[in-house]
Amino acid sequence: MFEALESTTLAAWVGESLWAYPGLLSVHIIGLAIVVGLFSMRDLRLLGLFPEIDTKLFLSLNKIAAIGFVINAVSGFMLFSSQASIFVQSTPFLIKMGAIVVGMVLAGIIHFRLGSGIANHVTSGTKLVAAFSLLSWLSAIAAGRLIAYL
Repeated sequence: MFEALESTTLAAWVGESLWAYPGLLSVHIIGLAIVVGLFSMRDLRLLGLFPEIDTKLFLSLNKIAAIGFVINAVSGFMLFSSQASIFVQSTPFLIKMGAIVVGMVLAGIIHFRLGSGIANHVTSGTKLVAAFSLLSWLSAIAAGRLIAYL
């Protein structure tokens, strides 16, 4: 299945074009900056930094984070298509994918807590979820960088 993906026109374009891979990688980094930037600020706020920022502000910013996630998903799939059979055997890639899934699940939990008012008075449970969220996004970034080297 992954070799079939690599033989598609899309994969050939990404792998053979002078500008496709670096261009997609740039777009991927922009999406990453949006998602991880917003979620990191939210998590840091829930952990006690930036107390002047109202936690409810992050509810409206989730739409922007969702756009960043879609940008990452599309550009990431396109990048993946050019070397799918290699990536699926890469431990850092698999760790990155797992960390992203965990990060998105935790983002949903935090969004629910913010929407229901649970996070207005930040509990130790909310802080724990925020800490794991921050850790998952940092792990995804670190694992993503390691893909090129391991």
